[in-house]
Amino acid sequence: MVTSVATLVAEAEAMQDDLVAVRRALHRHPEVGLQLPHTQAVVMEALAGLGLDVHRGEATTSVVAVLDGGRPGRTTLLRGDMDALPLGEQTGLPYASAIEGTMHACGHDAHVAMLVGAARLLARRREELAGRAVLMFQPGEEGYGGAKVMIDEGLLDQYGPVDRAFAIHVAPTEPAGWVLSRAGALMASSDLFRVTVTGKGAHASTPHEGVDPVPVACEMVVALQAMATRRLAATDPAVVTVSRIEAGTTYNVTPETVVLSGTVRALSDVARAGALAGLRRVVDGVAAAHLCTASVEEVGVSYPMTVNDPGAVDEALAFAGAVVGPERVLRMPTAAMTAEDWSFVLQRVPGSMVHLGAAPEGADEPAPNHSPRMAIDERVLPTGVALHVLTALQPPV
Repeated sequence: MVTSVATLVAEAEAMQDDLVAVRRALHRHPEVGLQLPHTQAVVMEALAGLGLDVHRGEATTSVVAVLDGGRPGRTTLLRGDMDALPLGEQTGLPYASAIEGTMHACGHDAHVAMLVGAARLLARRREELAGRAVLMFQPGEEGYGGAKVMIDEGLLDQYGPVDRAFAIHVAPTEPAGWVLSRAGALMASSDLFRVTVTGKGAHASTPHEGVDPVPVACEMVVALQAMATRRLAATDPAVVTVSRIEAGTTYNVTPETVVLSGTVRALSDVARAGALAGLRRVVDGVAAAHLCTASVEEVGVSYPMTVNDPGAVDEALAFAGAVVGPERVLRMPTAAMTAEDWSFVLQRVPGSMVHLGAAPEGADEPAPNHSPRMAIDERVLPTGVALHVLTALQPPV
């Protein structure tokens, strides 16, 4: 007998205290990148005794937990990313980060807690599960391509072919408990770049005796914004952002070099190619006009667009409507310019990602993801648990 949605939601809500405990244990001790030993240990402890087939990654501190159901069926991949950001927390919460300069500012601690809760509910319902559930606890989403690392280690092959995939991302600026998504492009591609502008150092009093790269780099920043708005179609958007400028050693020396770092984001392959080509063209042209040289280097892991399968989104939003009510389900009219390495999974497997609203109660201007003041309403954690479980069980709604 398949458990009703109302029963699943009630059982998920009964886990609230445990879910909060897992989330806060991670929030107090955030870790960045692909190596998250404390986080992995918390996940392993939380999964102990559930009768799951648990595997730890070799290239990274990932965890994969496999649950075989009581009857044949499809394999469903559920994901929770685990890493934090190199960002100092300013929330003032009693469970704020104890690690200076590191914070769970993107809700990955909540994602892990929801997936742990789903593991516990699914383990209770092994006989109801048709097929297999593969739970993916993933490091390195924040620019390290952890999903790709796990795929390269065999995530989508070694536990049998994966038929569908589902992930949740909290949205701290959206009303708590709302679920949002859309078919097709959900999030943009992302390419990281580093531009090195080289001139000739001189005394700050006589910059004409050298070649000062500082104003040249500043001109590049402005020219890149003009390129993005004047050479790329407004109907096919791309965003070029210079987010870091590094130059100089002291007050009275014009430096030899300036380094510009940033991202290029786009919602189509055409816009992505045009923006990357325009970046190189602007950098080369501005540098040459001022007797500098410049190089453009693509760094880190480039993320493709996150593209939801239409059928998978329909299914996910139907489950969401059963959990939170159809009036709190929203089909997004446009994609976001943020990026996600869940995109690597969706390139290989039909699936979806939904955003779960988590704005803190009473917050007039809730802080967004990647803000040092980002916080969430923890009461949404059981909603995420229920959505994961329903996706794996796939009962009628």
